[in-house]
Amino acid sequence: MATAITNVRASVRGLGEIALRVNNLDAMQKFYEEVIGLPLMTRVPNCAFFKIADGYGGHTQVLALFDRSASPSYSAPDAKTSTIDHIAFEIPLAEFETELKRLRALGLEVETAEHAWVHWRSLYAADPEGNRVEFVCYDSSV
Repeated sequence: MATAITNVRASVRGLGEIALRVNNLDAMQKFYEEVIGLPLMTRVPNCAFFKIADGYGGHTQVLALFDRSASPSYSAPDAKTSTIDHIAFEIPLAEFETELKRLRALGLEVETAEHAWVHWRSLYAADPEGNRVEFVCYDSSV
């Protein structure tokens, strides 16, 4: 007898993990550690794990970088079928201008944007492999 499917589902409490398959693990680790400022939780030969924030129920929100050369199953996704647009990290509004200046001083091309429908102010830059990274903050004046 088949099990009935119900409308009861788990309550999502937050982000668990973002995982990227990368070509240059060392360069990407350096970027997310030194530019983005995420603390490295652990590095093993073929992957690095960073803490984004405390999560729900003891689960830490994590950014994971997996070295593509470590496994044939980590081959590059077809750019035409990839749906990743960007990764966003929250920052305080009081740090927005300082962060903009810091990123530009590091030589990064930074785009700014305002998203009025949610009152967000954003900074966009790219990591060493071209993934767009956003710093976003709530700004009631937007």
